[in-house]
Amino acid sequence: MSPLFQPLRQRGLELRNRIVVSPMCQYSSADGMPDDWHLVHLGSRAVGGAAVVFTEASAVSPEGRISPQDAGMWNDAQAAAWARIAAFIAAQGAIPAMQLAHAGRKGSTFAPWRGAGEVPRAGGGWQTVAPSALAFDAGYPLPLALDADGIARVVADFRAAALRAHAAGFRIVEIHAAHGYLLHQFLSPLSNHRDDAYGGGFEGRARLAREVITAVREAWPEPLPLWLRISATDWVDGGWDLDQSVELARIAGTLGVDLVDVSSGGLDPRQAIAAGPGYQVPFAARIRREAGVATGAVGLITEAGQAEAIVAGGDADVVLLAREFLRDPCFPRRAASVLGAELQAPAQYRRAWGH
Repeated sequence: MSPLFQPLRQRGLELRNRIVVSPMCQYSSADGMPDDWHLVHLGSRAVGGAAVVFTEASAVSPEGRISPQDAGMWNDAQAAAWARIAAFIAAQGAIPAMQLAHAGRKGSTFAPWRGAGEVPRAGGGWQTVAPSALAFDAGYPLPLALDADGIARVVADFRAAALRAHAAGFRIVEIHAAHGYLLHQFLSPLSNHRDDAYGGGFEGRARLAREVITAVREAWPEPLPLWLRISATDWVDGGWDLDQSVELARIAGTLGVDLVDVSSGGLDPRQAIAAGPGYQVPFAARIRREAGVATGAVGLITEAGQAEAIVAGGDADVVLLAREFLRDPCFPRRAASVLGAELQAPAQYRRAWGH
């Protein structure tokens, strides 16, 4: 059997293959509510044969959104709307998964096609928060530094969102600690200038991530997997780096994280990314090897043979695709055809896929 199409057991779940729909912001919600766009967008990827279908980064609080149009999981009405979508994904044989996120200082900004920089209060913007009162870049909101009560609320919000995600039918949750959002802001010395227990050296900067992981793992049922997305490096000298990522992944594994989804960048506009096909795969490979946890590889993975080589070579346990799934919702079915693998199609589609 093609390694890309071998099942993967994670706790009480079995992934039907190793292809995962990566979280992709859609900027198409009102008041954090998913709608028919999200049903069709995510549902079509489940029909297309993915093993796991992730929602976009779903905010754990209103101020945790990136833009006013972000989806959320901070109230029961949102959970009820997500439940319909999760049920459809599961009915297609895929695992419904939710990424839980807090944007921190990168919040209250325009959706990409609506503008750039800070959304004014009159236009639906809000006061952002961060580890330190440092803006992401010129034109971005100046955040308030979180105090002890604010940090405790963040942890509680992640926990509450995880409970809602389970009630809505999701079977994997992923904590978003990458791409310059709040947990990553605490991890990186470039954005975290605190001198209390949540700043300073690695242990302090990683404290909030540890507390969120612990709170979510306690709330999330033991038979279901917990994933963690990290940026392996800031791509800026003096920032968060791969050595620290290995150590964080090792700690996360001891706290109950089942897979580390390895991306990079997003924290600092000075980043100098050496992008190319599979450019982040070596990060996932080293973390898998040295931290002893399962990993996911992401970033410019576009071809069936490329994806299979990542899994077959032991560089990662799963591959997560984003833009390629926007181009081709049926990427797994095309990959199966190329690799000679069996991937049963829904009855409605078998006239096209032959089985």
